[in-house]
Amino acid sequence: MGSLKNDNASEVTEFILVGFSQQPQIQAAFFLGLLFFYLVTMFGNSLIIAVVRWDSQLHTPMYFFLSNLSFLDICYSTSWEPYVLTQCFRDFPTISYTNCYAQMTTSLFLGMTECLLLAVMAYDRFVAISNPLRYTIIMNNQVCIQLAMVTWASAFLLTIIPVIAFPTHFCGHSINHFICEYQALLKLVCSDTPVRLILGLAISIFTLPVPFTFILVSYTRIVVAVLRIRSAEARLKAFSTCGSHLTIVTVFYGTAIYMYLKPQSKEFQEEDKFFSIFYGAITPMLNPLIYTLRNKDVKGALRKLAKGNDRS
Repeated sequence: MGSLKNDNASEVTEFILVGFSQQPQIQAAFFLGLLFFYLVTMFGNSLIIAVVRWDSQLHTPMYFFLSNLSFLDICYSTSWEPYVLTQCFRDFPTISYTNCYAQMTTSLFLGMTECLLLAVMAYDRFVAISNPLRYTIIMNNQVCIQLAMVTWASAFLLTIIPVIAFPTHFCGHSINHFICEYQALLKLVCSDTPVRLILGLAISIFTLPVPFTFILVSYTRIVVAVLRIRSAEARLKAFSTCGSHLTIVTVFYGTAIYMYLKPQSKEFQEEDKFFSIFYGAITPMLNPLIYTLRNKDVKGALRKLAKGNDRS
C-alpha cells in the first residue's frame, strides 16, 4: 500500500471522514439510530446462531444457511458500525490509509458474500417446496457445506480483483461519508481508467443484479408450486413468508444496485449516505426478524430454551 501522493506531490497518509459533521442537527439521531440497529443486530443474530446450534431439530439445510447469514451479518455490522459510533460526535474524524483500506476491503468482501448467500438460500427454499420428497437427498450436508464454501470463496476472489486494481493515487483526502465506502473513495481518484471502470461494472453486475434476478426467478417458481397447494391456510402462510423474504431482499439489493450501478460522478450526493445505511445497517438487523424469529420452529426452540433455563 505504501504512501500515497496526490497531484501536488504531498503524501496522503490519512483521510478525513466528513460524515454528518456538516449536519450537526442529525448527528444525535444518527448515533441513537445506528446504536439501536447494531445492538438489535448483535442480539438477534447471536440468538439465532445459539438456538440453531442448541436445538438438534433445527439442524437442517435451511437453518444451516440462516446461521451462516446471521454470522455474516454480525461480521458485516461489526466491520464498521462500532468505529462510526465512536467517531460520530467528532468534528471531521481522521482514519489512516491502512485502516481505511482494511475497512473498505472487509465491508466489500462481506457485502459480496451476503449477495451470493441470499441467492443460495433462495435456491434452498425452491428445492424444499418444489421437490419436498427428495429435498434431504439433494440438499445433503456435503452439498450445503460445499455451497457455503463456494459462496465465501467466490466473494473473496471477487473482492481481491477490484482491490488489486484499486488506484493508489488520490486528488484529495476528504471522504464525504462516515465510513471508507468503496464508491466514496473512488470519487477521490485523480483519473478513471477504462479497464478499472469495466472491471468494476462487471463485478457489480455479477454480485447484484444476477443473484437478485436468480432470487426473483426462484420465488416465482416457488409461488407457482404454492398455488398447487389445496389448503388455503397453507397457501396464505407460504405467500406471507415469501412476501416478507422478498421485501428484505428487495431493500438490500435495491439500495445496493442504486449505489453501485448508477452512473458515477465525482460529486457525492448526500442521499448516498442514507442509502448505504439500508444495506449496511438496517438489512442485517431485519434478517433474523424476517427469516427466523417469525418461524414457528424457532419460536418453539426459544420456548424450550427458556423453559430449560427456568428449571435450572
